[in-house]
Amino acid sequence: MPQKTNAARFLDQMGIRYELREYEVDPDDLAAETVATKIGLPPEQLFKTLVAQGDRHGICMAVIPANTELDLKALAEVSGDRKIHLVPVKELQILTGYVRGGVTPLAAKKAYPVHVDKTIESFAVISISAGIRGTQILFAPADFIRATRATTVAGLAHPKS
Repeated sequence: MPQKTNAARFLDQMGIRYELREYEVDPDDLAAETVATKIGLPPEQLFKTLVAQGDRHGICMAVIPANTELDLKALAEVSGDRKIHLVPVKELQILTGYVRGGVTPLAAKKAYPVHVDKTIESFAVISISAGIRGTQILFAPADFIRATRATTVAGLAHPKS
């Protein structure tokens, strides 16, 4: 039985149905594509959470498919910032309460604005980190958007180069 995380308890409180799926963690390979393979989903169905900081509105989260890269220009546009950059890995836990490979907008330290790539609407089920390495949460995209109060569903990603 996978361990309940704060993210899972948060979904319980909201009455949202989900499935926890565990996988073997390789500390040398935390790539979202690898996690997708381990839990048996195509990479475009597993969404990774990136934390960024804008020059006008501060910290926000971008949720994009595992097999893509964040389009910083698009994120700046939807967040209302002129410039935006990803926060350094060493700051992730301070800002969110989560470590790299376990970052999720669910039950983070603070409710930052969440911007989601529009491809999320293409799937019946998506996967995101459960808040710890080694566990993913699978649930409906509409429930994810409701739970995170995602402010934008837009084109935020492009294929990896």
